Amino acid sequence: MKKIILPIVLLSLVSFGVITSGITNEEREMTVAELTKTQERFTNTVEGLNEMQLNFKPNPESWSVAECVEHLAISEGMIGGMLEGALKTAADPSKRDSVKITDEKLLGMVSSREKKVKTGEAFEPSGKYGSHAETVQAFIKKRGEHIEYIKTTNDDLRNHYSQSPVGTMDGVQILLFMSGHTERHVAQMEEVIAHENFPKMTSVPQD
Repeated sequence: MKKIILPIVLLSLVSFGVITSGITNEEREMTVAELTKTQERFTNTVEGLNEMQLNFKPNPESWSVAECVEHLAISEGMIGGMLEGALKTAADPSKRDSVKITDEKLLGMVSSREKKVKTGEAFEPSGKYGSHAETVQAFIKKRGEHIEYIKTTNDDLRNHYSQSPVGTMDGVQILLFMSGHTERHVAQMEEVIAHENFPKMTSVPQD
């Protein structure tokens, strides 16, 4: 009798939405790898830069490395808030068709520097975190929280959604958007560093 009842109970739970599918191991590992990769590229790019280098601008309209860092710290929290908002509504597999963009295309589109995008006022750097070191730490702290979340969550991220400039994204794609956005602005920082007038590292006098 127990063998008959158990499948019926499980079927009922699925029908009423108590059990969710979560995400696959492949999706989890891919998202963790993306977030980790772009965090490492970020830290490697800004490491060891002095004050003059951090604040150098190729032209008055450009952002400095320090301003790019602050923009990324702000964006990390804002995009994380987008995911939190998506999770406040119930998972809805019936809306999967509204997601038109693939993960790969999303990453390529967001990370590309070919098309310039005007930054919204809320995302513009203003010195809100204090020093450059504090700004870097604000980014790393938030990114660490996001990596830990995707490593452990059972949320059904593929069936939670948010609207964005690239269309409807699911929960996994919000995190990929976050990573691609980091990639985009690290590339911007690398362009600044590669500029012919970028200040050279001064050598330390030997005793």
